Amino acid sequence: MNGLEQGKILVTGGAGFIGSALIWGLNRLGLQNILVCDQLGQDDKWRNIAPLQFDDYISAAKLLELVEADSPALKEIQWVFHLGACSSTTELDAGYLMENNYRYTKTLCDWALPRSARFVYASSAATYGDGAMGMMDDEAKIESLRPLNAYGYSKQIFDRRAKRRALFSTIVGLKYFNVFGPNEWHKGDMRSLVNKAYDQVLETGKIRLFRSYKPLFKDGEQMRDFLYVKDAVDMTIHLAVTRGASGIFNLGSGEARTWIDLANAVFAALSRPVQIEFIEMPEVIRDKYQYFTEANIERLKATGYQGPKFTLEHAVTDYVQNYLVPHRHMEA
Repeated sequence: MNGLEQGKILVTGGAGFIGSALIWGLNRLGLQNILVCDQLGQDDKWRNIAPLQFDDYISAAKLLELVEADSPALKEIQWVFHLGACSSTTELDAGYLMENNYRYTKTLCDWALPRSARFVYASSAATYGDGAMGMMDDEAKIESLRPLNAYGYSKQIFDRRAKRRALFSTIVGLKYFNVFGPNEWHKGDMRSLVNKAYDQVLETGKIRLFRSYKPLFKDGEQMRDFLYVKDAVDMTIHLAVTRGASGIFNLGSGEARTWIDLANAVFAALSRPVQIEFIEMPEVIRDKYQYFTEANIERLKATGYQGPKFTLEHAVTDYVQNYLVPHRHMEA
């Protein structure tokens, strides 16, 4: 287990998409010594953790209170997976994002390090902005990155703080690219295209994709690095238990694919004919839209990770046929 069975594992955002998938992954390793932290509301996010095994639950507000009070109630925690955040790329309340995403991360990290707790946190590929400065997970380039939205900035500012304080010699930052898979129903408009497309095919037989507004990209040929959540979990656990690993890491497939590729995989998984309709992109996101993302994962591979286990087509088939069709959550 590489020590994960020792002490308690804290997973913030544990009822969320990647957080609950991480708990699923830990359960598959036989681990239940997990403290789940989240802020459950009136949506169905609680269903993500209902089939999973863990030791205790705490609200995000209560955890922050205990951390700031240096409560002995948290003394057993030796592993911190800080995935909790507002992940909406369209959130306009920058003050809220700074409190929820930046200050919470800073406070939790400052608490964990003096206690020798392994600190692994979610940054974001959104910090790369339009990609003009490249998408290399190189700490030396952090200061030059320019996110396109407030969410990306709220992640970028902690990365900058970690670099300036030389924290990357100890902690692990994760730049997740376009992660998709089970347990994302609660995300509404922030669900992956696979999830939305499944509903569209059932309702209309078609999948709607945004038109392109750049001559270099034809409609539907904008490209993303799509990563299946099961691979994202494997990568996250690998970096946590690999003690020689520290710094910022891209987590992606390493290969950019088009939205058309993704749509075709959904049609194939459902054995339906391909019918794609191109629609106008809302003006509010046109100047913030990323036309190409691709994770360079050489740093990840240098730690001994062999690469993703799922191709895009295999991942979409698994997601659609084993989770979306039966409307099933990930189960321990």
